[in-house]
Amino acid sequence: MSDLAIELRGVGKNYRYFTLNNIDLKVPEGQIMGLIGPNGAGKSTTIRILLGLVHQDSGEVRVLGHRMPAEQIAAKWDVGFASEDMRLYDAMTLGWHMGFMQRIYPNWDAVYAQVLLKRFGLRADQRIKGISHGQRVKATMLLVLARKPKLLVLDEPTTGLDPVARHEILRELTAVMADEGRSILFSSHNTHDVEQISDQITFIDRGHIIDSMDKEVYLDRWRRLRLEVPHGVELPVLPGIIGVQQNGRLAIATANAYVPDLANAYESRGARVQRIETMTLEEIFVANVEHSREGVEA
Repeated sequence: MSDLAIELRGVGKNYRYFTLNNIDLKVPEGQIMGLIGPNGAGKSTTIRILLGLVHQDSGEVRVLGHRMPAEQIAAKWDVGFASEDMRLYDAMTLGWHMGFMQRIYPNWDAVYAQVLLKRFGLRADQRIKGISHGQRVKATMLLVLARKPKLLVLDEPTTGLDPVARHEILRELTAVMADEGRSILFSSHNTHDVEQISDQITFIDRGHIIDSMDKEVYLDRWRRLRLEVPHGVELPVLPGIIGVQQNGRLAIATANAYVPDLANAYESRGARVQRIETMTLEEIFVANVEHSREGVEA
């Protein structure tokens, strides 16, 4: 029995103006994977492939142990999917939608659905066409979460939400993970949301996975070194440093594998380390993408 909720190996998909190339992605059971990338990076294409909505041209996909797309019917009973552009029936109430889902999915938890109604500030008698965008997103999340799926796949679920609504959604996703058997793939270009809840992070850009590891490892390994470089001193090329920006006597070195010896190496060559700064996940993401693109375009 596999302990992976999602496994993509060598997955590719060719379109006229875009190629998803050799995607390897693993989401262990009980983990939250944040999939971060700019618009058009390939996040939604990857998600459509793992859900069986689009068939890959190459590679293997397994979701909850089921081969995709061949065994997608069996897999989807235990997969909950939500995206920013999902549509509900405008003329119907939220309660009608809840009843509809309850008739289809045997794991529907009616008690939990009522709890979510209260937490999200929703009413079952609300017609969908009369509620705000934020309420629609929360209604969609209620319909997905109350199914109690083993795997949640979320494609930009917090886009366009105000800070309070985003906090409510993220808080509930964190609560869902109290059951360690559940897993989440959270796709977004909002690094702040992903950083709050994810265990692991994968960066994708231009159809390629450019980096993937534990979130805490990212935050621990990446550093920004601010240097003072006296006249005549040339900064050495050091392992673990992926980029140096210099303006006169001041320089900034970005490290993706920081160790204290890096600072010592700069000092030994005559530079002065003014300070060493930690980096946010957004800063790490931008630096990672820029470094990856430089390698491709060089």
